[in-house]
Amino acid sequence: MILIAFFALVAYVLEQAFQKSAEQALMEKLQVQVYSLLSVAEMDNALRLKMPPVLREPRFENPGSGLYAEIRLSDKTLVWRSRSAIGIDLPVLDNLQQGEFVFLKDRQFFVLQYSVLWESQTKFQRNYIFVVAEDGRFLFNQVAQFRMTLMKWLSGIGLLLIFVQLVLLHWGLKPLRQIGKDLALIEVGEKEKLDGRYPTEIQVLVKSLNGLVSSERAHLERYRNTLADLAHSLKTPLAIIRGCLEERNCNPQLVHEQVSRMNEIVEYQLQKAAAKGQKKLTGSVNLCQILDKIIASLKKVYQDKNVVFELQGDGKCRVFCEEGDLYEVAGNLLDNAAKWCKHHVKVTVTELDDLDYSLLMTVEDDGPGIAPDKIEEILQRGVRADENIEGHGIGMAVVRELVTLLGGRLQAEKSQELGGIKWLVFWP
Repeated sequence: MILIAFFALVAYVLEQAFQKSAEQALMEKLQVQVYSLLSVAEMDNALRLKMPPVLREPRFENPGSGLYAEIRLSDKTLVWRSRSAIGIDLPVLDNLQQGEFVFLKDRQFFVLQYSVLWESQTKFQRNYIFVVAEDGRFLFNQVAQFRMTLMKWLSGIGLLLIFVQLVLLHWGLKPLRQIGKDLALIEVGEKEKLDGRYPTEIQVLVKSLNGLVSSERAHLERYRNTLADLAHSLKTPLAIIRGCLEERNCNPQLVHEQVSRMNEIVEYQLQKAAAKGQKKLTGSVNLCQILDKIIASLKKVYQDKNVVFELQGDGKCRVFCEEGDLYEVAGNLLDNAAKWCKHHVKVTVTELDDLDYSLLMTVEDDGPGIAPDKIEEILQRGVRADENIEGHGIGMAVVRELVTLLGGRLQAEKSQELGGIKWLVFWP
């Protein structure tokens, strides 16, 4: 519709411009005819204006030729009329100024009038009005012909532009249609991600969609793991309760302990299921403030060990993630460090000048450490470094899952300063 309105406006403007130009050219042409009549007009001894029997313009001699002329006095008395104007009444205006050209048009004629004061050799003066007219049908036909030509060309150009626009839209939207097809294949499980060749302009969209697909799959996988962990963790308390009920003398205290244990397990697993992972539109969280709160809590839990917690870092360091996820990652790392250390746990937060990562958080302790070949094992769900130590064996697996979902990286190495394990978390 916009294209149609634009071409209609262009057609109207061009037609009006052509008509104005044609009328201006016609007026100049009529002025030449007026000057031509003035050059051959003479006043005789009887003080009458005379015109030669034959004019230089042959159209004045042919009736109905389309070019007409006449001369009148100021009171509109006819003095002379061309043979072509016989039987035709040309419009004449009143009160014309001397030496003034007046151009007017009606439905039939384009008329140019010129008022002149003629003076004889005896100083006798008379006011004459020279009138020259052109049949308007010729100009109207020219304008109509121009209009038809203009409409044909603009219609052709408009159709061509619409065709080109449709082709460009079809070609330009082809990558989006391909993305739609690929997403449908991902939905039915035939593809893992958007891996086609897409234009540079939509690479950001493709990257975001792949991140969303990966995030949702990771969430689904974590929910499944949480349910599996919950079912596995409840087996032992349920078996104890069942055995207690089968005995004649049921120990209520034992049943109460196992019910409390089951409640703790359910609460723990629900917290893991609530972790949401990467959300790029969430606000930022002050990392050092979270670490201070976690350390304050752990000091109460491990007060018997007299653990020394050391925190180094800029108090303004912020991480773009949800506060619960940050508590999950830092809490598990610090809790493991406090559990395995002898007396010292050190946490360091450092800003990085890197395109992929902005912060580095390290957690190290003076404990026995972990053998390099065992690190990958303890990052698996359900595996603990020491089966004799209480735990579920899923804390470090959750840490790795969350760090990966947040777009970061988890790395382990031997602490050169304290001698135990050193965990490095690179935050995006």
